[in-house]
Amino acid sequence: MLYHLFQYLQDFPGRGLMHYLSFRAMAALVISMVISFFAGGAIIKVLRRHQIGETVRDLGLQGQMEKKGTPTMGGVIIIVGLLAGVLLICDLTSIYTHLLLLTTLWCGALGFADDYIKVFKHDKEGVRPRWKLAAQVLLGLIIAFTVCISPEIVTDKVVTTIPFVRGHEFDYSWLSPFRGQLGVYATWAAYVVMIVVVIAACSNGANLTDGMDGLATGTSAIVGVVLGVLAYLGGNIINSQYLGIMYIPGSGEVAVYMAAFVGALIGFLWYNTFPAQVFMGDTGSLTIGGIIGVSAVLVRKELLLPLICGIFFMESVSVLIQRSWFRHTKRKYGEGRRVFLMAPLHHHYQKQGIPEPRIVVRFWIIGIILAVGSLALLKLR
Repeated sequence: MLYHLFQYLQDFPGRGLMHYLSFRAMAALVISMVISFFAGGAIIKVLRRHQIGETVRDLGLQGQMEKKGTPTMGGVIIIVGLLAGVLLICDLTSIYTHLLLLTTLWCGALGFADDYIKVFKHDKEGVRPRWKLAAQVLLGLIIAFTVCISPEIVTDKVVTTIPFVRGHEFDYSWLSPFRGQLGVYATWAAYVVMIVVVIAACSNGANLTDGMDGLATGTSAIVGVVLGVLAYLGGNIINSQYLGIMYIPGSGEVAVYMAAFVGALIGFLWYNTFPAQVFMGDTGSLTIGGIIGVSAVLVRKELLLPLICGIFFMESVSVLIQRSWFRHTKRKYGEGRRVFLMAPLHHHYQKQGIPEPRIVVRFWIIGIILAVGSLALLKLR
């Protein structure tokens, strides 16, 4: 709103600052952080007043039962802070802003419904997995078809960014076994499927990572910084030409959105760091995962996500390995066997007796290393 207001204030001092993406990104970060910080205390009080607390199963984890009753659904704090920064600073006419706002509200509503069923209906499963996946797939299809048909999003070629190759580009047509018009259809189909998979995987990956105080919050903030930087560089023709990466007109607006995203997470982390005063719940984890997935798609970095979101990727893979091996050994030997002491991966280390804060900080460090590595790859041919 401030961005659009300043367009009409011809002689207002500092009006020109709103034309700079860097200034708007910093402003969005600060506003979202401050709103998230100050709204957080009030929201936590409301959650406590209504006894919206976490129910904990005794899994034998160190310090686990001490978390019983801690307010959950704290993802509302992240969403409130994020929307405040976005609505004030972002260009609300941009298709990129529209898609990210849709993702925020869609995943936020899905996560809220999941938390509501768990807390008020006393159903630990929440929204049934098939319905949750169906909602994520539907969102992915909406994003995919909008990206494919919107005239505001340049898609003359169905390409994305990968390292180690000239131009850092991977053309989805390489996946098509057909040529001609049928090959074009197959290429677009492969691209749509990839978008749906990326959005669902990121949303669920963030959900799996949210198992320790500050783990998903801090990790997501690091990822948000990387995607914001990539969006800023890709949206600037000079920077993109210098780095030899894809130029995506208008994608700089994603950088502003991600700055607000990071600011909201930092404000929430004040209350979510060990020992947590509030948990984000599925309201937060599904939302931040969805935003990360969609933003990566919009800036054509979806194939870099296993590296950028390396923590999410490791957590998800650990669960897949654990379940697959358990089922395989149960069929073969009559009893299930495990690869890890417990999955997701952070619980494996917790079972080894490593203190929770140490695990979280070490995962953050790994996330930072992966973030720096992801950006450094832009200069490798």
